[in-house]
Amino acid sequence: MNTIDATAPLLGLSQRLPPTNLQAEQALLGALLANNKAYERVSEFLVAEHFADPIHGRIFASVARRIEAGQLADAVTLKAEFEHSGVLHEVGGTAYLAQLLTAMVGIINAGEYGRAIYDAWIRRQLIDIGETVVNNAFGATAELDGRSQVEAAEQALFDLAAKGSNDGGFVTFQQALIESIHTAENAFHRSGGVSGLSTGLRDLDSKLGGLHPSDLLILAARPGMGKTALATRIAFGAAKTIMEDARQADPNAVPKGGVAVFSLEMSAEQLATRLLAEQSRISGDRIRRGDIGQKDFDKFVQVSREIGSLPLFIDDTPALTLSAMRTRCRRLKRTKGLDLIVVDYLQLMRPAAGTRQENRVQEISQITQGLKALAKELSVPVMALSQLSRAVESREDKRPLLSDLRESGSIEQDADVVMFIYRDEYYLQQRAPKQLAFDNDEKFHTAVEKWQRDMEHVHNRAELLIEKQRHGPTGKIDLFFEGEFTRFADLDLHHGGQDGD
Repeated sequence: MNTIDATAPLLGLSQRLPPTNLQAEQALLGALLANNKAYERVSEFLVAEHFADPIHGRIFASVARRIEAGQLADAVTLKAEFEHSGVLHEVGGTAYLAQLLTAMVGIINAGEYGRAIYDAWIRRQLIDIGETVVNNAFGATAELDGRSQVEAAEQALFDLAAKGSNDGGFVTFQQALIESIHTAENAFHRSGGVSGLSTGLRDLDSKLGGLHPSDLLILAARPGMGKTALATRIAFGAAKTIMEDARQADPNAVPKGGVAVFSLEMSAEQLATRLLAEQSRISGDRIRRGDIGQKDFDKFVQVSREIGSLPLFIDDTPALTLSAMRTRCRRLKRTKGLDLIVVDYLQLMRPAAGTRQENRVQEISQITQGLKALAKELSVPVMALSQLSRAVESREDKRPLLSDLRESGSIEQDADVVMFIYRDEYYLQQRAPKQLAFDNDEKFHTAVEKWQRDMEHVHNRAELLIEKQRHGPTGKIDLFFEGEFTRFADLDLHHGGQDGD
């Protein structure tokens, strides 16, 4: 039986030359030397590395450097520059510079030459990626399993697309104004002046104006504050808004959008149980233990039917990579639609497969930059949960600060909104008076009474501290929090209770 040598060159590929367009390279350089204005037609997307012939790349780099410095770049000035640096013979000498001028067809075609050079470079990069994929599949990189190789290939293609993109450029002020008017119109027609996607929490919508496309929002807190509960509540509220908007015209309409929740810590079942507990007002602990009566169970089933059709999609893959998340979000947007991404939580993510960072801060920096890029690419808000450092616990006032963000290298910098959850009740509970600390019973009872009064004042109260908002005000939002159901809701200060959903 014939066997294939994994180390042998790729059959077929090795017999073919990589795509190049040397004639276009010569014609472009000739056009640039004849008239420096031709540089404007290619400067936005073309760089020296795109040239197949390194000599051409070196000449282009020199031309670009001189033009951008406001100097003349022609055969005479380049000859003098190359002679001075001792590399004239490396770029073919005076004769080759003169030959380039004869290769010029016309500066009007410079843009077409540039695109031909760029296209050949893209194709060469694709061949390199393809060879790497095949070699890895044959076992060249033993530490990458099959799934990791798929992610590494996706990341390489994404990096090429991002690096090689020349679709950007200016947008006219009129176009920008039209987009701005559309946003204002959405806010005008929606109740409460919400221009973005509603979170289902009145005061939060009022402060943020809803969740806006392309924004990266960071929700951070110490353990036990209710990060996941609030993020789940926002995801649920957003999914409910999407459903209601879709069914305004047609009660049977299927929503063309949804909310993706990446739960790296809790399983999809645990997250669903939490939502059921919150909506049915039955303790999640009792649900898990089966400590519920027939009436509770019937309510449980009824609520599950009511919320089961919400466009909420949960992915509970642990230690998910950035490239895998990007691929899944793109697929979801293409097939079902996508309006919001929630990541629980940031520090459990891994950077793109095949990349190695020197330290954890750089890893987190790469992840936050990737999430911001994902928000912009898909034009959806991304909410990522984050841990806080233990520095909070050592302070008298335990309200978090921006400096408390764990591995905060670029979290604060990349985020459009940074929010912290703080609950006085959590810390006050830990400071319950102990009888051994008092000389007599009277002092102990006085301390207990004061502690109970303080507890009553903060009972079922939570603070959401908006410490950074790129497009609006910062400040504090008071929320209602029921620990038994891990449930956040609007706080009705006038009646001392909570608003209904």
